[in-house]
Amino acid sequence: MNLHNTEEEKERVFLVFVNERDEEDELVENELVSLCETAGLEVTGFTRQRVSRTTSATFIGKGKVEEIKMYAKDDKADTVLFDTELSGIQIRNLQEAIGKKVVDRTQLILDIFAQRANTKEGQLQVELAQLSYMMPRLMSVYTKFERQKGGIGLRGPGETKLETDRRMVKDKITKLKREIDHVKGTRDRLREERRKNPYPFATLVGYTSAGKSTLMNTLCKTDLLADKMLFATLDPTTRRIPLEDGYSIFLTDTVGFIRKLPTHLIAAFRATLEEFVHSDFFLHIVDLSHPEWEVQFAAVNETLKKLESEDKPCIIVFNKIDALKDETFTQHLLETHPNSVAISAKEGTGIDNLLTHITDYVKKQLIKFTAVIPYANSEFVEQCYKYGRVINVDYKDDGIYIEAELTPEMHNKISNKLAIC
Repeated sequence: MNLHNTEEEKERVFLVFVNERDEEDELVENELVSLCETAGLEVTGFTRQRVSRTTSATFIGKGKVEEIKMYAKDDKADTVLFDTELSGIQIRNLQEAIGKKVVDRTQLILDIFAQRANTKEGQLQVELAQLSYMMPRLMSVYTKFERQKGGIGLRGPGETKLETDRRMVKDKITKLKREIDHVKGTRDRLREERRKNPYPFATLVGYTSAGKSTLMNTLCKTDLLADKMLFATLDPTTRRIPLEDGYSIFLTDTVGFIRKLPTHLIAAFRATLEEFVHSDFFLHIVDLSHPEWEVQFAAVNETLKKLESEDKPCIIVFNKIDALKDETFTQHLLETHPNSVAISAKEGTGIDNLLTHITDYVKKQLIKFTAVIPYANSEFVEQCYKYGRVINVDYKDDGIYIEAELTPEMHNKISNKLAIC
């Protein structure tokens, strides 16, 4: 479902907030408004509803539904947007009761991803997420009479149409998964080629708009899109960053996380999110200027947990310190969070300290390699230079004495080859 409209004719949406804790109101409400702005929507108004127990029919009570109907009509809204995930039945019932199109938070995020996907891989993954979301909701698009079997004038067509549509969606999902697997194979081969280099892999993770792309631009001297809009970066980008003393890393910037990231997206974007899984360590970027940075920090960690990557080595990067006035607060965070640094990616403050921390992590990833290589196998020395960091080499009568640092992959390969010789 495309929610996006031109600047001249924006879709007007009325928002329904259903967060459980009032202390999160500001974060929840500002975030949904930002998502609407990113999607090109015009917010006409909003209402709140604490939901201790949802109803299967409409999620919220009948009285609140009537209230929303009145508000949406008065505001001349085109759409009512719920800040939660609704079932197909709930959406259908709400639309019938309110008389307006009803969408949920997941549909909104999927629409933004559809707008932001520029590569073939990204477009395939978004379409898979949309169809995976749609599949269990197909039943709700049919009326209760269309779904009945038998009876005068009701034999066959309704159920047949539903099953036909289900089969078409299933076939499309299967086709998309095959195409994504093909793209994944290409990404795996590229990753394997990069693994031949003597550089560990690091991945930028963080809440959307935390400043990952700005930091990537600062470190790599590139001009990737660094927009304050949510999900400005969707497709992963990898660059090599030279460090001091001849070290380097490959750094990948990919999609930002968000509170309640839809499970459909996590599943559909698994090929892209594997960049996290295969990296040697993370740089977790935290927007310290955001009043709810702790909630965002926890949301990112929760997503990493779903990806089974929460135990991977990590440098916590507290970003946007230029927007803070209390330096003692920043210092307290550094003292209470091991392996953390404070920077301003925009101003360049603290970048040298960050690079020092990254270099230390790179050193920890490399394995010391010492060997006497026979002259008949001198190509291994060349591989140490090409795929590692040679510290010392000495040509003697009985062979070539070499001391080097290698990535675990190259250390194993060269050690196994020497053992066979």
